[in-house]
Amino acid sequence: MLDPRDIYDVDVDVAERVDATARSGGSGPVLLHAVRGFVDAGQAGQVAVDHLVAGGAGERLVTFDVDQLVDYRSRRPVMTFDEGWTAYDAPELAVDLLHDAQGTPFLLLHGLEPDVQWERWVAAVRQVVDRFDVPLVVGLHGIPMGVPHTRPISVTAHATRPELVADHTSFFGAVQVPASASALLELRLGESGHDAMGFAVHVPHYLAQAPYPAAGLAGLRHVQRATGLDLRLAELEPAAAEAMREVERQVEGSSEVSAVVQALEEQYDAFTRSVGRTSLLAQATDLPTAEEIGAELERFLATQVDDADGDV
Repeated sequence: MLDPRDIYDVDVDVAERVDATARSGGSGPVLLHAVRGFVDAGQAGQVAVDHLVAGGAGERLVTFDVDQLVDYRSRRPVMTFDEGWTAYDAPELAVDLLHDAQGTPFLLLHGLEPDVQWERWVAAVRQVVDRFDVPLVVGLHGIPMGVPHTRPISVTAHATRPELVADHTSFFGAVQVPASASALLELRLGESGHDAMGFAVHVPHYLAQAPYPAAGLAGLRHVQRATGLDLRLAELEPAAAEAMREVERQVEGSSEVSAVVQALEEQYDAFTRSVGRTSLLAQATDLPTAEEIGAELERFLATQVDDADGDV
């Protein structure tokens, strides 16, 4: 492996402030992470990142060299043409120093998931964890699931030690899934004796393609409980409530959509009556596909995607 230290830079001034806080508090800051590129249904992880960054006063602690980590031809950055090239939306992968509502510092790793050199990047993040005496690393993203939006949002919690997620229901047995850099990071941190955990938010599969603020809010609630940070969640509640009202309007306007949602509700309720199964899905019920949700929800999702694109 090439030297991990050659793919990132640390701002020495910001690092000194992190060190000073750690010395006064007896421990380093928690590290949260949500990188784009892997599955993130409802953009749960990105909604969380946007909310945390919007808190303001963030400082760039670590900057990764994306030229060594990103395949530009597979994920081309956006450029602006206005009678000539006028702007380039350069990709980023970085760690910022942020503070919660009580002034407690924490770190946020965000940006694009590396396309290459995963082991080297993971080793680099581990160096950052060691350098700043990080006691806990927590990841967040969304996964599509056959659940209705009318029921409480659940999560799959995972960790390097069972004690970290002892109060969470296990929905899955042993499964094999495509790897992600974030998952590899958690695995390698555990192998090196660090505490790390993550939350995969279960997003209704018919809402998976557009921003779903309720998913980000639900994930951050679990992060907040696990870390003790005050993440200003009340500020995210209006957007989550408005998106939910719009979904309800679309569902109420279509008997077909309502029937599909009702079927999902029945399946969800059957599962909650038999908690302890190794599968999230109750047996003997066919799972509706996303196409069955109907034109009304498709129009809603398209509108949400258009709005999100306009904000870039």
